[in-house]
Amino acid sequence: MLSYPSAVALSSRTLNHMADLLRAERARRRGRWWRLDAGRQALLALAQLRNGDTIARLACGFAVSVSTAWRYVREAIDLLAAHAEDLNAAMRRIGRLGYAILDGTLIPIDRVVDQRPYYSGEHKRHGVNVQVIADCAGRLIWASPALPGAAHDLTAARTHGLTDALTSANVLTFADKAYQGAGGSVHTPFKRRSHRPRLSRRQETVNRHHAKIRAVGERAVATIKGWKVLAKLRCCPRRATAIVQAILVLHHVQTGRDPR
Repeated sequence: MLSYPSAVALSSRTLNHMADLLRAERARRRGRWWRLDAGRQALLALAQLRNGDTIARLACGFAVSVSTAWRYVREAIDLLAAHAEDLNAAMRRIGRLGYAILDGTLIPIDRVVDQRPYYSGEHKRHGVNVQVIADCAGRLIWASPALPGAAHDLTAARTHGLTDALTSANVLTFADKAYQGAGGSVHTPFKRRSHRPRLSRRQETVNRHHAKIRAVGERAVATIKGWKVLAKLRCCPRRATAIVQAILVLHHVQTGRDPR
């Protein structure tokens, strides 16, 4: 089987951060023999998350078995996810923002046996729903645990307690029409209704400015999906939350905004 070198578009700081976590975990476990050192295991996991390389290709490139590569990636992801902020911790930073942008995205998955909860009627595909909060510059601040793709964005936001948390923190939040009825500090564009077939000129102007603000939030979604493993998850959808949380931790380390 042929192998080839490949670059990972991440800084050495990100690699060192993950390697340090792995070394600390290995010291805690003690006495276990490892096929790769902590630095190589960290590189293997980053290649899978950032480049979306398959486990089989990684196993060949790092000269380990497929089962070992799979176990190493899973261990690294779970270790990172354990260091991710929950919503309460993230709200301490979100509360200091001038305003926030709330958006939802669908991460595609392979079809599963119990596929109905994961089928999104809006996107016409199977996936998991992840809610994203961005700041006024479109920088990723927080990403929610994953819900089955059939969940509506407003339902997902309420399930995670986002609308209540943002309102309690008095954070002005811009969101699209999918969040109509959220109330509180969540602002959505005006929507045409049967009794109001046309919007007034003022409402149309408000909607245009609202859309310009929300468009910036797409950068945060693009940041999440820049990690190629999320192009299409080929694992159990219940692993999606740990993967997203691991990516969130790595993103904050990469950008130098590690909340710890």
